[in-house]
Amino acid sequence: MSSADLAALVLRLTLGAVLLAHGINHAWGGGGLAGTARWFGSIGLRPAIPHAVLATATEITAGALLSVGLFTPFAAAAVVSTMTVALITAHRRNGFFVFRPGQGWEYTGVLVATAAAAATLGPGRWSVDHLLGIAADGGAALTIALGLGLIAATLLLGVCWRPPREESRAAATSA
Repeated sequence: MSSADLAALVLRLTLGAVLLAHGINHAWGGGGLAGTARWFGSIGLRPAIPHAVLATATEITAGALLSVGLFTPFAAAAVVSTMTVALITAHRRNGFFVFRPGQGWEYTGVLVATAAAAATLGPGRWSVDHLLGIAADGGAALTIALGLGLIAATLLLGVCWRPPREESRAAATSA
């Protein structure tokens, strides 16, 4: 196994596990899917329940696909899209650092960059993509991951995001 194949495996497994954990937590952690939907509604994603279901399914599916290295550029695009939406809707206004109140965009930004790197590097020899002979080259894979991911995030935000006014947000946090 080459160093690049090993790096691709480590990158895919790590990112895949993180996304799987996120999706599983959205579905079954804390307040479950209903709690995720309430939170999505509070940050202005409308309608909240379908967004909670789709974000959860996207994170679980992308995590599983990355873990086995199947349709890697498209799985990376799902990460780029989901984390870009999270960055803009929930974390952007809190600054960079994740430990700041409300959590900054550091973590979501790193996941976007990691997904882009995983797509560019490719799935590696230890992947289903390699076994099927469908691994895209670096430039094409990066274009798919960033292009499709950012287009999807932009469309979702344009159609479905209605950020709460500052007065409503302040009232909700003080209640």
